[in-house]
Amino acid sequence: MSVETLFTWTFPLATPFWLLMIFLPGWSWTRRILSSPWVPLVPLIPYFVLAIAHLGELWTAVSRPDLDVLSAFTGTPYGAATIWAHLIAFDLFIARWMYFEAREHRIHPLVTGPILALTIFLSPFGLVAFLLVRSVRIRSSHE
Repeated sequence: MSVETLFTWTFPLATPFWLLMIFLPGWSWTRRILSSPWVPLVPLIPYFVLAIAHLGELWTAVSRPDLDVLSAFTGTPYGAATIWAHLIAFDLFIARWMYFEAREHRIHPLVTGPILALTIFLSPFGLVAFLLVRSVRIRSSHE
């Protein structure tokens, strides 16, 4: 399988889970599906294919953090595709946690949905936004 194909399929592997969390958060099957701890591993399929094929280069890039080495690795198609798959999987992992936290703390889906959408594109901003909303919600529920 080509690097381009693996890169192209990474986000579509995660998309169904994002759609469930954003558009069908109250559906019983959404909770059931997302309850599986394996969900974030689905977009890691391309990661593992790429990482195993280029394990030496990947290990060099991550075992001794050096900006030039990491830049060289991510400057290759397989390096960029590997990092992309890593990001997509961990964004999904964070979003899954946010989904369950929102339900536990009764944060309305019309608030959570846009934050999840932000998380798709800029996960650190989405995480901070969610943590702020969650903090306000927890504080207001204790008053």
